[in-house]
Amino acid sequence: MLTTDSMSLLWLTYLGLSLVILVTGYLGLAFLPRVLRLPLTWAVAGILWVPTRFRLPLVEEGEFYTGMAPALVVAAVAFLERNGSVLMSSALLVAAGTGLGVALGLVQWWMLRPGDDYTHIDDDNNNGRDGRDGGKSREPRERREPMIG
Repeated sequence: MLTTDSMSLLWLTYLGLSLVILVTGYLGLAFLPRVLRLPLTWAVAGILWVPTRFRLPLVEEGEFYTGMAPALVVAAVAFLERNGSVLMSSALLVAAGTGLGVALGLVQWWMLRPGDDYTHIDDDNNNGRDGRDGGKSREPRERREPMIG
């Protein structure tokens, strides 16, 4: 069934290739900090994955084919055909997908960032100052030299 329906096979191929692009793009941006890497990757995902409806004229007069395609592809075809109304609607969808992707990337960065699990020096209470915090205190201590034997 999956191999006989060409549209579902086309969408699965598109999904697989876009996942390959996203993973290699994320790994290629390893030199950037995570706060930039995640929103950029999700912005590209938003660009690639926003679908929209399209309508193509058929050979017979007055007949049209209507279907779903990625908004980026519809925008590119509308640009090549100089179809301003379709280009505007699909470009707005691409921009909305980009914005949603950036927002999702920032939320993911916010959830994955390291927590504030240390004690500040200026705290009035004596939390973590007696050495029972497992070494997580950030207070200056005397330096202890390692001993052999």
